[in-house]
Amino acid sequence: MSFPGVLRLFPGGKWKYFQVATCPSLYQPLLSCCQRKSIAPLKKTDFVSTPSDESLKDTGKKLEGLYSSEEKSAILQVLNTASVNELAAFTFLRGRKSVNIVKHREKHGPFQDLESLLDVPLFQYKITVKVCDSILQPVSKTNKKEKRTLDNWSLTKVAKPGIEKKKLKAANSIVSVVFGKEKIAWAHLDSKLMVLDWQQRSNFKLMKETFTPSVYLETISSVVSEIPEADFYILEKRIFSLQQTALFPIALHYHVVEAMLYSLLNKTFSQDGHHRVLSMSRNMVGKHFDLMLGNVRTSGMAVVRQFLSDSALKAGSRVSFPSKSVMRYRSMVKTDVRERKEELWDSLLQAVAFYELLVFGPHS
Repeated sequence: MSFPGVLRLFPGGKWKYFQVATCPSLYQPLLSCCQRKSIAPLKKTDFVSTPSDESLKDTGKKLEGLYSSEEKSAILQVLNTASVNELAAFTFLRGRKSVNIVKHREKHGPFQDLESLLDVPLFQYKITVKVCDSILQPVSKTNKKEKRTLDNWSLTKVAKPGIEKKKLKAANSIVSVVFGKEKIAWAHLDSKLMVLDWQQRSNFKLMKETFTPSVYLETISSVVSEIPEADFYILEKRIFSLQQTALFPIALHYHVVEAMLYSLLNKTFSQDGHHRVLSMSRNMVGKHFDLMLGNVRTSGMAVVRQFLSDSALKAGSRVSFPSKSVMRYRSMVKTDVRERKEELWDSLLQAVAFYELLVFGPHS
């Protein structure tokens, strides 16, 4: 009795013929298959080879063609400036992908094009497209719809505690204060959006002192002594996720500084019970200037530069700067790319947003 044979493909592209009798493990499946239907002939498409490096490069070129120059610029700005936690806020960048982006950036420098994303571990063509789309999605919606105004927002989401509108309108000036882990900055503006003072201090490295109360008090008291007098003081309010335990020390630092600023700047609270210090949502300020991409806020440096440029070239510009201070402020903006001054930009943007949303806005 002769037994049917089986032709089997082995690694390396070699075929080998087996008689079913000598290969019992193949015999029963073969009989079952033959009882149901005949075996279809093999096609070339049944064997797919691993893509070569050249084919991956071609895929990258197709990726570049999916987006306009403005869209690519917006995507690269996020990829080149956002931290691991900020990148992880995007659905398709959670886990190791956000870490891999930052590591690749630190080793090879900023991403120059979208194609270079394919060199990052865990980034294949399809997931890279999803990542780019998720970064751009809020931008495309903003371009298609009218800019949201305060009519769509609750005032309590912009600034707390609530202050009567007539008191806000009666204010002659405000000081906007923004602080980070190592820097604190403030912008003093009057009701005509004239910049009266704008400064930053870098000797603010309090977290290295393991939250020693006396050190915090000494440092913040020294800063408060330099902040000019105003009717209201606006502090930037950041929200930290309780699920990210690595952020606990940073969140504690922000809460301690915020509480001390509230206490030291509210000098007359014990006498009149009136709040002179308000907290303003960082995200609301970002949305006001179209700086929000998903849950991430991009740098406001370009907006600040535009303020300075318009002040010199246009009558009735959005923000005014004293002529004697313009050169100094311009030198502040011309900073080394390695020296980030985000607190400085944000303090001015927050002051302008406060006036435009709460004082000049439709609800005031």
